[in-house]
Amino acid sequence: MSTRHILLGLLASGPSHGYDLKRRHDERFPQARPLAYGQVYTTLQRLVRDGLAEVDATESDGGPERTTYRATAGGERELARWAAEITPPAPFVTNEIFAKVVVSILSGGDPDAYLRAQRTAHMARMRELTQVKTAKGADLATVLSADYALNHLDADLRWMTTTAARLTTLTTEVDTA
Repeated sequence: MSTRHILLGLLASGPSHGYDLKRRHDERFPQARPLAYGQVYTTLQRLVRDGLAEVDATESDGGPERTTYRATAGGERELARWAAEITPPAPFVTNEIFAKVVVSILSGGDPDAYLRAQRTAHMARMRELTQVKTAKGADLATVLSADYALNHLDADLRWMTTTAARLTTLTTEVDTA
């Protein structure tokens, strides 16, 4: 996920300060890793440096200074370009679960036990996400984000089932390679 483009998107609705951008990010993308304040302010500085955002105002209501930022016309064009750009499917998939299965075979471990334990962890996370998306008052962004994660976890589970069924063949291939 492109933090700079997400912040530009949040600025598209009007000028905001870093604290508000962080809060809105965390609300709009509930299943994403929350942004750190340092990341927000560093990204805002880079957006200003690159001419995609500018300082709108600096205020101090008896407390610390608050700088409000707004997107520039160049920032709006960059955001429109990025939002319309098709995200290519990944040419290579890095799969830590698969790597651990192979390493387990190479090191004389128990890949079947590992897959069972991983399946248990995935199922627990799926239950959590289902509770999140079916909670009373869950907003659509939360539901859609949980659905996205659930579909990915489901794909992992299907892969684990297929791999567990093929462990004998995989073990032979890994051992003879």
